[in-house]
Amino acid sequence: MGKTRVVVVDDSALVRGLLTEIINRQPDMTCVGAASDPFVAREMIRNLDPDVITLDVEMPRMDGIDFLAKLMRLRPMPVVMVSTLTERGAEVTLRALELGAIDFVAKPKIGVADGLRQLAEDITEKIRTASKAHVRRLPPAAAGAATGAAGGAASAAAQGVRAAAPMAGMGRLSTEKIIFIGASTGGTEATKEVLMNLPHDAPAVMITQHMPPGFTRSYATRLDGLCRIRVKEAVDGDRVLPGHAYIAPGGMHLSVERSGANYLARVRDGEPVNRHKPSVEVLFDSAARVVGPNAVAVMLTGMGADGAKAMKAMRDAGSWNVCQDEQSCVVFGMPREAIAQGAAHEVLPLQRIAAALIERLRSTVGAAMHRV
Repeated sequence: MGKTRVVVVDDSALVRGLLTEIINRQPDMTCVGAASDPFVAREMIRNLDPDVITLDVEMPRMDGIDFLAKLMRLRPMPVVMVSTLTERGAEVTLRALELGAIDFVAKPKIGVADGLRQLAEDITEKIRTASKAHVRRLPPAAAGAATGAAGGAASAAAQGVRAAAPMAGMGRLSTEKIIFIGASTGGTEATKEVLMNLPHDAPAVMITQHMPPGFTRSYATRLDGLCRIRVKEAVDGDRVLPGHAYIAPGGMHLSVERSGANYLARVRDGEPVNRHKPSVEVLFDSAARVVGPNAVAVMLTGMGADGAKAMKAMRDAGSWNVCQDEQSCVVFGMPREAIAQGAAHEVLPLQRIAAALIERLRSTVGAAMHRV
């Protein structure tokens, strides 16, 4: 197989040079072009036909988000965003993921040269992952909605949804259960798809999404403005409540603990597990030990095997587990490994997972009432 061909798009000559150097040091990839703005990039993509592009968020003449929306509508291809570690950088990066970017790299605000060199392994691994990812064409309506979305309007809409009556035909759900979700590459949008289709009275949800520090709070706020359930970045000691979702903070491990009749979220520092912090393995392992048959597990799109063994331990402890299928995954790594471990009861397209969870939770209530 030939080398992965990469075009770098960044208005900073320093960053273009560093990324080119990092890419060209890899035996399996080559930087075939470096563009200073989207107009130059457009011609390079047309003439060089790269496999992956890295795209800066903030650039002159046309920002990265507008360019990405046009690209994913007209010529879909794997894109890795290069973002800044700021609150605005996080918001814009999340919009880029909505538009179809495969992943992102967060460059530091100061010491960019040293910071990017330290991130070289992360950058090249994300390019490798992107080169194998499933890319989908963005519909024109989705492009307009994603680039023009206003957080305040979304939040107001969500408040109206939360105040509305429960979903038609829902029936009672088993709220003593806890739903555990693990995800990585492509998982921000996959998790959003699941959460947006849960009713406001769903059981508690605990989520580990591979994401660096500085981004998970914005991600949780964004989801909170879109979902019927409340969504927040987990804080150590949070009581795990129905109708709420708790997202592992970037750079910290999330687990669950029992305290009397209550479940609590535990947020702890520690060594990376399976090269990740937060790690799905940590969350799912605690679910197997502490929650047992009251757990429901979901493994969504992502590269690698993080959480696969612990998901099997959850099944052995009595949980009910579902994995996303290959066709709907951006990257089929984590679900494939969990399936290989024998962890999955069902393998489903992303669009059917929330309905399957609801049906399972409804049937659990029925079984409990029958036993009584």
